[in-house]
Amino acid sequence: MTSDNRIGPPSFGNERDTLRAFLDYHRATLAMKCEGLTDEELRQQSMPPSTLSLLGLVRHMAEVERAWFRRVFEDNDAPMVWSDRIDFQAAYDASASTREEAFVTWEAEVENSRRIERDAESLDQVGYQPRWSEEVSLRMVMVHVLLEYGRHNGHADFLREGIDGIVGA
Repeated sequence: MTSDNRIGPPSFGNERDTLRAFLDYHRATLAMKCEGLTDEELRQQSMPPSTLSLLGLVRHMAEVERAWFRRVFEDNDAPMVWSDRIDFQAAYDASASTREEAFVTWEAEVENSRRIERDAESLDQVGYQPRWSEEVSLRMVMVHVLLEYGRHNGHADFLREGIDGIVGA
């Protein structure tokens, strides 16, 4: 990693601005963990039997953004990106993927999510989560996606450390 240009969340602010800032901070964290790596390094998997890779995490988070913003608030039938059914695990297979493919898709889904959040009148905006067959609030979606990033950024820490250890060897 070359530098940390992330903007930290505010120490004070309203709920919406705080959630938005934390989400963007975690999105920037995932991008930072991938910074400066080749496609091959991004596809490098952790220890067997895990097939987790940084590129797989980026692809997975594109699916998460789509499933929780686009499918809930705009188009309940929007297809997944890397699966013809609702299979979040399919995104982890980055064996034939490239940085460009994964990041262009992820960044487009992030921008779509930001637009949906900005256009919503409040965090109480209601959408329909088709996987659960129930309504959910924008607040719940933002917290859920924030927790997804937090969990997966923890994985990204270990993946990056493993790559940097090998690169430096």
